[in-house]
Amino acid sequence: MTALAPEHITLSALGRLSPHASRADQIAHIAEAARQIRLQDLKLVHYANAGHIGGDFSAIDVLATLYGAVLNIDPDNPDDPERDRFILSKGHVAGALYTTLAAFGFLPVEDLATFLKPLSKLNGHPNRNYVRGVEANTGPLGHGLPIAVGHALSAKLDVSQRRTYVLTGDGELQEGSNWEAMMAASQYELDRLTVIVDRNRLQQGATTRETNDLDPLDKKAAAFGFAVVEVNGHDHGELLDVLSAVPIRPGKPTFVIAHTHKGHPISYMSNNVAWHHKVPNEAQLGQALEELDRLQAQQKQQEVAEARTATPTSNGGQQA
Repeated sequence: MTALAPEHITLSALGRLSPHASRADQIAHIAEAARQIRLQDLKLVHYANAGHIGGDFSAIDVLATLYGAVLNIDPDNPDDPERDRFILSKGHVAGALYTTLAAFGFLPVEDLATFLKPLSKLNGHPNRNYVRGVEANTGPLGHGLPIAVGHALSAKLDVSQRRTYVLTGDGELQEGSNWEAMMAASQYELDRLTVIVDRNRLQQGATTRETNDLDPLDKKAAAFGFAVVEVNGHDHGELLDVLSAVPIRPGKPTFVIAHTHKGHPISYMSNNVAWHHKVPNEAQLGQALEELDRLQAQQKQQEVAEARTATPTSNGGQQA
């Protein structure tokens, strides 16, 4: 297999739209960002011959929505004390995070060619000392949510409006440290804290139900004092609306259950537990790239159809 090299880095730095852009334009921009992040992440994992592509792909739509439209952050001022904080608790999907950071200007795109190489800053778990835009070193599961609670409590003590978001895996919630942190978040009424659960129902080697069942997850989170919302974790409109609207209930932290599919939207990866830590071979890489190209064509057709539907007719009505 050819080693990861600069010629494999094809991602464009997309940046963000104006905050005054329409909801439809924001959603279209996020969708294209998510597609390009998936294209690049596939190449990173294939040519580096390592990574967690299944979990990357279940989380990318959440990451693209946060960095593309929701988080109050600026790549030109990444240490702004009033910036929103994002913690990737499921740190093993670092490839998806690095690619997202590059897409939105926090990381030089060309640095992606160093992914997982000896002495690279882009190692298998994110390190805030090396990578701009990373707020916490994560990897050992169950650490990110407690860190996020600390950030949210700090913001409250500062009487700050900054928000804290944390993305956890669902299997990760089998770690007791998360529930201790949730008790503290409820106790201190940290309503600027949002926990997002990547609810793909798969973990390394098995389903979450087979390992240690989390259901009823919504009722458990509510019992711990959270305002609970469930969304389609691959629907950019739903994600944008919910993640932009926090706090959902004043005085309560928010718990977003994002229903996702591991490996989405690649046919042979989706909902397949084998792709937790598997690397696509040359043929599988080609098939996945083709499927993402077809997805782009479908998105463009949908945009054209929606534009036609929204075009006013001469009598002020709408076209059929």
